[in-house]
Amino acid sequence: MQPYSFITNHPLFVVKIHKSKIVRKESSHQVYKVPKTYFSRWTCSVTPKSNTQTTLREVFSSEPKQLSDQKLDRIVCKFGGSSLANAERLKEVGKLVQMQLENSQRYPIVVLSAMGTTTNELLQAGELALKEGIVDISSIRKRAYLACEELHLSKEDLVDPLLTTLDQLLLGIKFIKELSPRTKDYLVSFGERLSVRIFASYLRQSEGLPTEPFDAFDLGFVTNSHFTNADLLEESFPRIRECFERLVQEHTLAVVTGFIAKDKQGNITTLGRGGSDLTAAALGAALGCSEVQVWKDVDGILSTDPRIVSDAIPVPFVTFQEAFEMAYFGAKVLHPIAMQPAMRHNIPIRVKNSYNPEHPGTVIKSRREHPSENPVTAISLKRKCHLVDIESTRMLGAHGFLAELFKVFGERRVSIDMIATSEVSVSMTLDPKAFDTRDKEELEVELSKIASVQFSGEKAIISLVSNVSRSTEILARSMQVLWKENIDVEMISQGASKFNISFIVEDNHADAAIRALHKEFFRH
Repeated sequence: MQPYSFITNHPLFVVKIHKSKIVRKESSHQVYKVPKTYFSRWTCSVTPKSNTQTTLREVFSSEPKQLSDQKLDRIVCKFGGSSLANAERLKEVGKLVQMQLENSQRYPIVVLSAMGTTTNELLQAGELALKEGIVDISSIRKRAYLACEELHLSKEDLVDPLLTTLDQLLLGIKFIKELSPRTKDYLVSFGERLSVRIFASYLRQSEGLPTEPFDAFDLGFVTNSHFTNADLLEESFPRIRECFERLVQEHTLAVVTGFIAKDKQGNITTLGRGGSDLTAAALGAALGCSEVQVWKDVDGILSTDPRIVSDAIPVPFVTFQEAFEMAYFGAKVLHPIAMQPAMRHNIPIRVKNSYNPEHPGTVIKSRREHPSENPVTAISLKRKCHLVDIESTRMLGAHGFLAELFKVFGERRVSIDMIATSEVSVSMTLDPKAFDTRDKEELEVELSKIASVQFSGEKAIISLVSNVSRSTEILARSMQVLWKENIDVEMISQGASKFNISFIVEDNHADAAIRALHKEFFRH
């Protein structure tokens, strides 16, 4: 029978089970709670470290069985810019990291974005140096200095070396008159590099934790050379494992830069939208962590946009596929690319609120353990879409028509969101972020050569992330609700995805439609 053990840092007690002594771990000043465990004929003793030794003994009657609040082995905690905006927020994040020490048997890995609006300020500084020849990092310097002063850290040792290098980079942009994507990635990397150095030093100096800051590219993160939106290479995962074994000691709390990596030539790259979330998920996957936590400013993933429905509720659980659909169709969830490493390696992601840490948040996992009673998981909205109606009698029985059609869109790199076909027509919506007036004019000219085409703008895609096996019920209830609101549905798409039903309405009807549907499917 193996002795039960747990990590404690209490300086006043020795904990013994049979003849096994639990070694004290030098860390923070909290007393960690023991996970509830039942023992059969096991004796647990807690002995004060003093001359008068009082022993507590409890003998339990059942065989050892871990309960649901079992400690996790290791977790990754990612914090975004709004959670790191100033010294006060950094202190709060420090408390959250301390809290995670209770929930895991090993030190968590902390991934940080840049503080507050630092990334935007760096890009503005680059444009100012390029266009006006002015080198000004005063706002970036002020934020870093203020954080150091309020946290009682040495700014000269901690941030001045990076700020000096940043000044030199901006001088180079000023004189060379060049701000390429490669230079832009190098420029914005200073935000994450500053934040991890400040935060790691604060935890080490004020909280007594054995922290070390790391740039992700020193821990094995390697990408292609698609600057500003680089792809993480598969070889990163074994490299991350090897680098952690070599560089990060067992009793070290690693604070890692999100968002940045290097290509094979050694140039700094950035991972694009959701890049810091991708860093956290990649670490969790590579190291086989129990959970990846992404801390935001809401109580997890909500049932719909709270700016439209004020009483939107947190969704306790979604699958990865459901989260992909929600993110694609406008919900403020993790970017699909950021979730892929965790999904491939079956690592749960938990979205939590740094302003309300007691809330359990939303867990994203590979599959549901229990079916949901509600047929709809969440409702998302994508605005300002373009609807294209293409009609041609050539399509009746003709092969190659759709191939010819999609070739026109592919050559212009225009993404299609939804599509519906009939015998002689095709209707589709176009991604508003990858489509402008010039694209419309070019597409209209090319498409007119093979069919009659009609563009209409100001449309909205409403997507019900749902249990499609109950699609008849969902569609019936949805259409009834929208009919009562006098909202016309112009297009429906269902079937290709097993997790969503989407339809098109006029953009100015979108808010009313969302409110009515939310009331129907999420009655309190």
